[in-house]
Amino acid sequence: MAHPEILPDLFFVQRGYLNGNHFVYRSDRPVLIDTAYLAHFDRTRQSIADLGADLARTALIVNTHTHCDHIGGNRRIQELSGCDIALHRIGRHFIEARDDWSTWWRYYDQEAEFFQCTHSLEDGEPLAIGPHEFRVIHTPGHAADGIVLYHPREKLLISADALWERDMPVITLRVEGSRALFDCLDSLEKIRCLDVRLVCPGHGRPFEDMPEAVSRWKKRIRGYLERRESLGDDQLKRIIVYTLLMRPGREQATFFDHLMNTVWFPETCAFFFNGEHRRKFDEVMAGLIHRRIVTCTDGKLFTPVAA
Repeated sequence: MAHPEILPDLFFVQRGYLNGNHFVYRSDRPVLIDTAYLAHFDRTRQSIADLGADLARTALIVNTHTHCDHIGGNRRIQELSGCDIALHRIGRHFIEARDDWSTWWRYYDQEAEFFQCTHSLEDGEPLAIGPHEFRVIHTPGHAADGIVLYHPREKLLISADALWERDMPVITLRVEGSRALFDCLDSLEKIRCLDVRLVCPGHGRPFEDMPEAVSRWKKRIRGYLERRESLGDDQLKRIIVYTLLMRPGREQATFFDHLMNTVWFPETCAFFFNGEHRRKFDEVMAGLIHRRIVTCTDGKLFTPVAA
C-alpha cells in the first residue's frame, strides 16, 4: 500500500480496522507519531523501512495517547535507537507510575510494554516534526491523555482517536470516569473551531469534511447519553474484536470463560446489562459472526481484520 505524503517528507501510514495509524517523518533522524500494536511490530517496522527511514536512527516518537494500539512499538524502537518519547503530561504520569489501568492495558487484558518517556506535552504548545510546526491540543474523553496535532498554516489535523470519519472509538466510563462523554463533547468543540482542510485520523483513511464528522460523532454521543445500553453494546463488540486482533486463534469453546476472567467483560455486563453475561456474549458473538467480523475455523476464533 502506498503511504500518502501529507507534508514534505511526512507520511501517513494507514493500518487495518482497529489498529492504530501512524506517521513517519523521513529524515536522517526520523520522527514517528504513534507506533501501532506490539503484536504487529514487524509490519510497523517494515512500513517504516519501506519509506526509507532507518528505525535505528529514530530521534523522537510522539504519542497521541497511551492506548496499546498507539504505543505498541515504543519500547522496541527506543531500545534500538535510544530515541526520545513525548506524551501529554498525563500520559507521561501513567507511564512513569507504571499505571497499566489508566492506560487500559490491564483493564482490557492488552499486550503492551512500558518505556521511558522523556518529554511532557502541554495543551497549546508548539511541537516541531522536522520543519513542520504543529500545535498540541489536549482532547480528553476517549483517553485522559489524548492529544491531536494541528498545523495551522497547512490546515492539517492529525486527529488520533479524537475524531474519525464515520465511526468513533470505545468510550470506557469505568476507567475514564462518568464525565467521559461530556469530555468528548468538549474536545469535539475544540476541534470544530479549527480551520481544517484535511484530517488524518488514528483509524481509517484521511478525510476532508471535518464538520460532518464532528456532527456525526456529537449525535452518536447524545445517543449514548439517552440510551446508555448502546454504549455498552458498542464496548462489548469492539473489545471482543480487539481481543481477537491481538490474540487470534482463541478456542471458541473456552472464549466465554476467558472473557469472564478479565476485568472488563464482567464489569461491562454488570454495569450496562444487569449482569447477563452469557446472554450478552451469545448475542454479540452471533452478530459479529453473522457480519463476518469474527470467523470460526476448526473451533478457533479469528477476525479477518487487517493489521
